[in-house]
Amino acid sequence: MRPRPQGVLLILCGAALLRIALFSELYLRYVKEGLRPYLVVSGVALIALALVGMISRDRDHHHDHDEDEDEDDAHAGHDHTRNPRIAWLLTAPALALLLFPPPALGSYSAGREEARVAAQGTGTFPKLPAGDPVDLTLGAFASRAEWDTGASMKGRTVRLTGFVTRDDDGTWYIARLLVTCCAADAQALKVEIRGADAPAADAWVTVTGAWRPTGKPGSDAARPVLDAASVKRVPAPSDPYEKR
Repeated sequence: MRPRPQGVLLILCGAALLRIALFSELYLRYVKEGLRPYLVVSGVALIALALVGMISRDRDHHHDHDEDEDEDDAHAGHDHTRNPRIAWLLTAPALALLLFPPPALGSYSAGREEARVAAQGTGTFPKLPAGDPVDLTLGAFASRAEWDTGASMKGRTVRLTGFVTRDDDGTWYIARLLVTCCAADAQALKVEIRGADAPAADAWVTVTGAWRPTGKPGSDAARPVLDAASVKRVPAPSDPYEKR
């Protein structure tokens, strides 16, 4: 069986999907957890299609060769199905995807796709659970900081986890990306950190501290700001995104 670029390309793409979805949790960098079965099925289908296509073409080639054995010698052995060698270059991106899966979106994306994900309008939020520090998602913290007229975070110690992103003026934030379906629709959640030195960009940290009110809820001055008591480096989670 003589491999062709089309078949090899399908196999590499299918293998890449199986690598990130079946044999690891890398798929969480790109899509939500519930889409895993579809990625696995797609990977298997691509490989199966490639193998079926290769076998079918190989049989057709042998069949045509047998019918042409008695033709003029000038035409014997001439391969009309030969692919240009440059077509093999198409397999390079698929091979790179298999060997070097792209990282999750980070500070570059967060700095350019800032979004509000709070409730539509101000109001009173439920009380936080008892005990300090209380773990909050960045979305929950930002919503309460911007829209909670009851100031439910006042006097409480909260703990947030995200990756580091910085502005040119030295202001730094912890951020996470909110996804509805996949990384393509990601929106940035950012909380400004004050009172502590900024770690390296894209480093994952857990910050413990207190909410700092910055303005009337619902106004442009109301921004999510945390006065840090401690900043701890942590490993990047297998699932780096927040979900709606």
